[in-house]
Amino acid sequence: MSDAWLAPRFPLDDVELFSGRRFSMFEAPPAERFVFRGGEAARAACSAAFGVDLPTRLGAVGRREERAALWLGPDEWLLIAEGESAPALGQAIESALAGIPHSLVDVSFRQVGLTLSGDGAARALSAGCPLDLRLKSFPVGMATRTLFDKAEIVLWRREKTEFRVEVWRSFSPWLAEALAEAGRGAPDR
Repeated sequence: MSDAWLAPRFPLDDVELFSGRRFSMFEAPPAERFVFRGGEAARAACSAAFGVDLPTRLGAVGRREERAALWLGPDEWLLIAEGESAPALGQAIESALAGIPHSLVDVSFRQVGLTLSGDGAARALSAGCPLDLRLKSFPVGMATRTLFDKAEIVLWRREKTEFRVEVWRSFSPWLAEALAEAGRGAPDR
């Protein structure tokens, strides 16, 4: 009997990511992710250790090179670091926060990142997301936790026609299929 079915696999291995005339979807680069919570002293110490100013206003994103800090709530941020080692990064942040009340949780293996790009990306997202994704309402650099139909996502507009979507691994195949269906069904305008 083969143990091939026990081999580890990525949740999107069996999903063909949509690529069309109006928008395309692809996996975001591998990244380490942390959910950080804390007061002002913790925010300042984490900012210094992470190398990115953790924003203090609704929907803002702090960004430097391959790192980003997305404001999720008054004392909560999603930290994304592409191409880094979670244990080393987590230890550096924890060391800087010694003695300061905070919470730092490595969610690297909980989430999957998808990038949607193209003129139809916002329209495809609008098929299941209740937010007004027009550029004037959801400008470049804005991020928020929201829903796509039944799945909680973190949505970040990185460029005028590019979004990063962070979703729990277990919802990622469903989300990719739902976005592909939206892309196939969205009329050209």
